[in-house]
Amino acid sequence: MRYYKEHFRDKVVFCNCDDPFESNFFKYFAINFNHLGLKKLICTCYAGSPVSYTELNDSPLFRKNEKLPYKIEITEVPDMNDDGATDLSDIELLLRSNNNNLTILDGDGDFRSEECIEFLKESDVVVTNPPFSLFREYVAQLMKNEKKFLIIGNLNAVTYKEIFPLIKDNKMWLGCSLHATKCSFMVPEYYDGKSTFYENGKKMAKINNAVWFTNLDIPKRHEELILYKKYNPQDYPKYDNYDAIEVSRVSDIPCDYYEDVGVPITFLDKHNPDQFELVKFRKGDDGKDLTYTNLASKQASKQASKQVTPYFRIIIRRKEM
Repeated sequence: MRYYKEHFRDKVVFCNCDDPFESNFFKYFAINFNHLGLKKLICTCYAGSPVSYTELNDSPLFRKNEKLPYKIEITEVPDMNDDGATDLSDIELLLRSNNNNLTILDGDGDFRSEECIEFLKESDVVVTNPPFSLFREYVAQLMKNEKKFLIIGNLNAVTYKEIFPLIKDNKMWLGCSLHATKCSFMVPEYYDGKSTFYENGKKMAKINNAVWFTNLDIPKRHEELILYKKYNPQDYPKYDNYDAIEVSRVSDIPCDYYEDVGVPITFLDKHNPDQFELVKFRKGDDGKDLTYTNLASKQASKQASKQVTPYFRIIIRRKEM
């Protein structure tokens, strides 16, 4: 988040998939409200969330065991307890002192509801962790309303037919690295996926392919990718069904090649739009997945050459800089 803080100054930030206080997004923006210079913070809670209301059942702000959708709206964060700092204790005191800051929603708090769409229209920047299963629909709503955003999604979302064209057309891109280290997400007790553990009594799951998706531009996005390998036909096989070379690792992109290159989707984490053009995704001229013939296996073992279909390739082209 530190890379994007200038995008929040004098802005209305909307977290529309967040149970306030239980959401780290809410905590971040509430605690740093003054430091970031926010104009307003709005958070809405979905009543059907399996992890909502797990921390504050004993708080006088909420009715125990009652899952009501609600909105928190903050326009200032004064030092309510006069301790010389602003933190979550000040936020709770602020909400207790002004009932208009916390209101029960008429609907269920779904980001697609008309009620929440009105909050979206009021906002400048949307920051949240939307449901991965509804990612296509969520992004489509942001695009329709022409909103700036910084959201978490699964890296494989770049392969969706609704998402890749937006990335290709420079309407959204991957943010600063999130998947370099595994991220932890709070999950319901019934979740039985891999890499689960408990932290402070809460069930958590580690996900190593979570990334930021955004349309907020920052200088880091325009850093040049340093290339050092030289092109030679032996190390870079050509695809059978498209005029491009296969490069299995981003670090192996040749420094002296300015025609089409197929790279893994992880390239998008390093993509500099000033240095590269995104040409197309995955398919060859025949409409089928890109393939190439591995002549190296034949030469090394005297066996028949093998046709290889690499996992999800993006075709890129180097720009003259």
